[in-house]
Amino acid sequence: MHEALALAHGAIGLSEPNPRVGCVITAADGSVLGRGHTQQAGGPHAEVMALRDVRARGASARGATAYVTLEPCSHHGRTPPCCEALIEAGIARVVMAIEDPNPLVAGQGAARLRAAGIDVVTGALAAEARELNVGFFSRMQRGRPWVRLKAAVSLDGRTALNNGASQWITGPAARADGHAFRRRAGALLTGVGTVLDDNPRLDVRLVETALQPMRVIVDSRLETPPASKILDAPGRTLLYAAAVTEERAAALRARGAEIALVPGANAKVDLAAMLVDLAARGVNELHVEAGHKLNGSFVREGLVDEFLIYLAPRLLGIGRELAAFGPLETLSDSLALRFESVTPVGDDLRIIARPA
Repeated sequence: MHEALALAHGAIGLSEPNPRVGCVITAADGSVLGRGHTQQAGGPHAEVMALRDVRARGASARGATAYVTLEPCSHHGRTPPCCEALIEAGIARVVMAIEDPNPLVAGQGAARLRAAGIDVVTGALAAEARELNVGFFSRMQRGRPWVRLKAAVSLDGRTALNNGASQWITGPAARADGHAFRRRAGALLTGVGTVLDDNPRLDVRLVETALQPMRVIVDSRLETPPASKILDAPGRTLLYAAAVTEERAAALRARGAEIALVPGANAKVDLAAMLVDLAARGVNELHVEAGHKLNGSFVREGLVDEFLIYLAPRLLGIGRELAAFGPLETLSDSLALRFESVTPVGDDLRIIARPA
C-alpha cells in the first residue's frame, strides 16, 4: 500500500478533478505483477492502468491481489467501473485504503466486489490516503473545496513592506516548494488588489505539471485590467464579481476570462457562495495567494482549512500583516491553530497549520 500511495502522488497535477489513486497488483508470492495511477480526467483509472501493466508484462491477474488507495469505482462515468475490470481480470483479493466519499460509489464498489466472491480488506493506511485526497473528500462531503492559504512572511510576521514590496521575502527553494503546492490545486485564487499591485501570472512554473490550475480573481467591481498578465497564462481564468459593468465585462471576456456573479454584503463577493460554486466546477483544492485584506476576509469568515506559511529568517519592521481582521477584544477570540508540520526548505521554514 505504501507503494500504491507513492504511485498515487504521480497523479498530482494530472487527474483533477478526479482523485489521486494508485494501484499495485501482486501475485500469491508477493511479487509485483503491475502498477498504475489515475490518468487525466476521461482517461483510465489506477486499477485499469495496473491491469494494463500486468498484460504488458505477459502475466495474468487471475488469483492476484490488488492494493488500491481508494475504493474501486462502481459507476459508469467517463470510464467503465473499475470494480468490473477487477472482476473480469480474475482478481481474488482487493486491499483498499479507504472508502470513496463520492455518493455514486460510497461502499458500492466494495459491495460489488464482495458479491463477485472477491475478498475485500479496508483500512490500510487510510489516513494517508485521505490526506492525499483531502480536497476530493472536502468537495464530496462538504460541498466546497479544501481552502489552503499560502503566504511568505518574515520572522516578525510581515508579508510585505509598508509600500507593498514583497519580492522576495523567501528564497528560491521555498518559492519552488510553493509552486509544488500550486500544482496540487484545482484553482489558484488571488484578489484584484494583488492583480493591480503585482500583476502576477499566478501559474505553475517552477515545477513540472501536466495541467495548469484554473486561476480565480475575487474582483467585486471588475477592476482587473484586460492587459493583466494573469489573463495571458495558459488555462482558464475566472473572475467572481458582485456587480457587472457590461463594458468592463466585455473587455475581459474578449481576453478569454469567465465572469461569475456572487453578490454578498457591502457590495462584495460572497466568499462562501463562491466556494460552493467552485466545488460545482470540480475544484477539490483551492490555493489562495492574496493580500492581507482578502486573507483577512477568508480568516474572519472561517473559510481557511489550512495555512501554508513560509517563514523567512529576516525582520521587516513596519509592514503589511498576513491577514487583516479584528481587532479582537480578548485572546480567547483568536483563531487557535494546530501545527501539522514544520519543515526546513532552503534557508526558510515551511509551516503547515490547521484550525485546532
